[in-house]
This record gives sequence, structure tokens and C-alpha cells, in this order.
Amino acid sequence: MAKVKQPKPALYYLILSVTLVLLFIGMVMIASASSVVAYLGHKDSFFFLWRQFAYIAAGMILLYLASRVDYRLLRKLSPAGLALSIVSLILVFVPGVGQVAGGAQRWIGVGEFSFQPSEMAKLAFILYTADILTRKKWKNESLIGLAKPLGIPLLIISALILAQPDLGTLLIILISVFALLFLSGIRFRELIPLGVGGSAAVFALIWVEPYRRKRWLAFLDPEADPLKNGFQYLQSLMAFGSGGLQGVGLGLSRQKFGYLPAPYTDFIFAIIGEELGLAGTLSVVFIFLVFSLLIWYAVRRCNDPFGRLIGGGIGAMILSQAVINMGAVTGMLPITGITLPLISYGGTSLVLTLASIGILLNLTLTTKKKRGVSRENNDMRRGDSRSRLPRTGAGRSA
Repeated sequence: MAKVKQPKPALYYLILSVTLVLLFIGMVMIASASSVVAYLGHKDSFFFLWRQFAYIAAGMILLYLASRVDYRLLRKLSPAGLALSIVSLILVFVPGVGQVAGGAQRWIGVGEFSFQPSEMAKLAFILYTADILTRKKWKNESLIGLAKPLGIPLLIISALILAQPDLGTLLIILISVFALLFLSGIRFRELIPLGVGGSAAVFALIWVEPYRRKRWLAFLDPEADPLKNGFQYLQSLMAFGSGGLQGVGLGLSRQKFGYLPAPYTDFIFAIIGEELGLAGTLSVVFIFLVFSLLIWYAVRRCNDPFGRLIGGGIGAMILSQAVINMGAVTGMLPITGITLPLISYGGTSLVLTLASIGILLNLTLTTKKKRGVSRENNDMRRGDSRSRLPRTGAGRSA
């Protein structure tokens, strides 16, 4: 008898639809925001758009594969993935292999394209952390037992990423790990000093590095240095101010004519504000809010502890990146060089973001509510702000 193909749940199509909408917005805005730079540098106004198509095609292949392969297999592969990420981060500094751009050494050259290992490290460390938190049996749910299995790899990755330097990517990793610790059931009173200490460490890293310190001071008062460190902030705010409520019109941005740096990557949200106005920017924010609710629901309905953690970690990774980018572009946060997920032009970041969304789609296919399982048991955290830890024994799923 032929096997009956199970229909995909509505949540699968909702997450996929929101992803496609964000990709479409990104392609339209990249075509506009990059046209001037592309023509001046490559004599083709759509040069970056064609490359974005290639990245999307590669990312959609990984999304499809990740949505088809049971995510539980990633538990066995997570240590190897972490090791591969560390090796790739080291290769960045090997002469002839690593590439330098904009004063940063973050890429490995692959023909005409480049690969950014720190982007792979984000997803790899989320999978590794989720595996450790799922199978780790710690006493009184303490952070002490996690110092060796999580602390040492995190320090190694942090050192390699900071050496590039790339504080923005490291910040995303730290936020994702904090979210995973929270979802795993670590007592909140233990997470408070961890969060305070981590924030202090990030601020110290900002202050000890001259260029980061200048960015921070420019964030506090961009008009104090309007032609150098405050230039990006002021030009970005001018883009939003020019757009007003309805925008100047699609393709009619003036800031992309050499005034706003990185108009199709870091500051594409400012071009959206200029061309589509407040209505356009609020629409993008709303779509990301819907995306966050869909991820939350996908995580909440998952019965597998490992699945809940990787879903929560991936959600924290994508959404924190969106918040930090939009906050920096609007002058509410310091500039970190983080792109807007699924919308900004990008190679490794876009491809691995789509692969991560494929894992989220897989959660909706392989997890279903069991009969007799109460609503309380499906909650990610108990009423006392702690999550239910995975039960031990032969009956526990892998």
C-alpha cells in the first residue's frame, strides 16, 4: 500500500510565507539601493541584485534540505559543526586564504565569492549549546556545571571573532546563548549576574578599542563629529526625515548617491524609510513581529526539549539581529555593522539564515501535540520561571 503523504501544517506555510515576503522586500530594495554603486563600480545597475538571486537560490536549497531532514540528527552533528566552525575561524587568519575588507579580516575567499565563518559559528554554537543543555544533568540547575562544556568553547570562539574584529556577530551569539540558558530552566537569579557581567564585558570591549569608542561617542552625540564618526548616523536620520510619512517614491532615494554608506547592506532600512516612508518601515517592523510570534508558537508547540531550544536559539539569533540593525539605523543603538536579516544584501549571512529557517520549518513537520499531554507540560517554562527539564530514562527521545 502506498504511503499517504501527510499534509504540512498551516504554521509551516505561514513561516515560509513571511520568509518569502521579507526576501521579496529585500530584492526590491536592493535593486534600488545598490543601483548607483553597482553602476559606478561594475557598469551594471543590477549587479548586486543578480548576486542576491544566487545567494537566495543557494539558501533556498539549504532551507529545503533542512526542512526535510529530521532536526534531531543535528544533535549528533553539533560537536563536529562546532569544531568545523573553529577551524574555519582560524583559517581566516591564514595568508592567502583569508580576505581583508574594510579593515576587517572576516572572510575566506572561494573563487569570486567569499565565505564568512563567523556566520556559520552562530548557528553551530546554537546547535551545540542546545545539545549540551538538553542532555546535561546539572545539580540544582546551576551554571557551574556548564562552565567547562559551554564556557571553554565560547571563549575560544569569542577570541577568534574579536580578533577579526567583529563584535556585532559575537553580540548575537551571546544573546542567543543567554536565551537558550533561560529557556533551558536556569534560575533567573543566576542569569541576572551573568547578563550584567556580559553587558559590562561588551562595554569594556567597546571602550578599550579606539574605533569602537569613537562609534559609541558618535552614537551619544553624532553632531559632535558630523563629517567622520557621526556621518553615518546623520545621513541615516536624513534619509528617514526625507521620507516622511509616504516616502519619496520607490527608486527615488537621494541618499544612495554616495551620501549614505552601505545603503544596500547595513543601512538598507534607512533607504526603505526614505523611499517608502513611515508606512514602509512600520510594515517591515510589523512583518518581523509576526515572524517572532510564529517562531514562538512553533517553539511552544514542540514536545522535544532539543527542538524547543534550537527553535528558541534560532529565533533569538534572527530577531535580535533585526532589532539591533533597525535600532542602529534609527539612532537608538550604536552602529555594529549587523545587517537586516533576509532584507540586506548578503552572502553567508543570508544563506545560513535561510538554512536556520529550514530547521524551524522542520520543527513544524516533526513535532505534534500528544494526546493526554496537558497544556502546562507544553509550556517552555513553568509558573516559577523555570522550564521543565528533559526526563531521563529509556523512554526519552533522542
